[in-house]
Amino acid sequence: MKILVVGGAGYIGSVCAELLLDEGHTVCIFDNLSEGHRRAVDSRAEFIEGDLAAIDGIQAALSSFQPEAVMHFAASALVPESMTHPSKYFRNNIANGLNLLDAMLATGVKQLVFSSTCAIFGPPERVPIDETLPQRPINPYGESKLAFEKILRWYGEIHELRFVALRYFNAAGASEKFGEEHRVETHLIPNVLQVALGQKPHVEIYGTDYDTPDGTCIRDYIHILDLARAHILALKAPASEFYNLGTGGGTSVREVIESCRKITGREIRVVEKPRRPGDPARLIAASEKIQRELGWRPKFQRIDAIIESAWRWHQKFPNGYGD
Repeated sequence: MKILVVGGAGYIGSVCAELLLDEGHTVCIFDNLSEGHRRAVDSRAEFIEGDLAAIDGIQAALSSFQPEAVMHFAASALVPESMTHPSKYFRNNIANGLNLLDAMLATGVKQLVFSSTCAIFGPPERVPIDETLPQRPINPYGESKLAFEKILRWYGEIHELRFVALRYFNAAGASEKFGEEHRVETHLIPNVLQVALGQKPHVEIYGTDYDTPDGTCIRDYIHILDLARAHILALKAPASEFYNLGTGGGTSVREVIESCRKITGREIRVVEKPRRPGDPARLIAASEKIQRELGWRPKFQRIDAIIESAWRWHQKFPNGYGD
């Protein structure tokens, strides 16, 4: 297939583009490089630098490339920032997303795979979190993603847009070529590995008094390659659908840090801090629905395997993409 990957210079988009190309698809990446990196664009892909805020630009890209489907990763995704700059999140994640949808309709592209998030659920009533749980986001980031999911449902009903929304839990790890480098790094594993590389003095644990075995938060970490495979399977989905995406296992903050110590062989200093508002004790996905309906199976179940892949990439690119 011909696939336009919007936000394909970012962490998840770059690995999805890589796997699409490995499987013989033709890929064009559309990215404004505000969060993505030019060096994260696979050399086999066509690249168009553009911004979804300009509907003429995305419509021109769709007209010239003529994809059969679009993967949409272009979003603002920092929860704390969304609490201080909500307008950025509603504008980028909703208004600019509408520009993409309207440009797709104008150019006759009727298939979309959307990068959503478990943040749409807010603090869950129970874990693991399946698709039937109430959706009660507690920050503008989660609210913006939920709003776009609702927009997709109406565009599907009214305009016959076929879509799959994948609600990620904690993406982690790396491929051989592409890894995780954010300009503002909030994710635990790359922050711990930066301590191992000597780039930061310590890693911070926010909250050690949760109702968990070691007192720290538990999260469901999913390997970026498993995540990318889910997107490729979503292209073959027979109908529009929403899927939660995780391994169904949980790893605490302390367990992640200990795994990083073991794999890197480096000392990793820890500073304990108070809880952050809104951090649930446990977030674990129930992914039976996508396993049953699309045949997805995570290949990387152990946190050590995920961290090993990330450590290889960070050692190979200690300064990230350097842009």
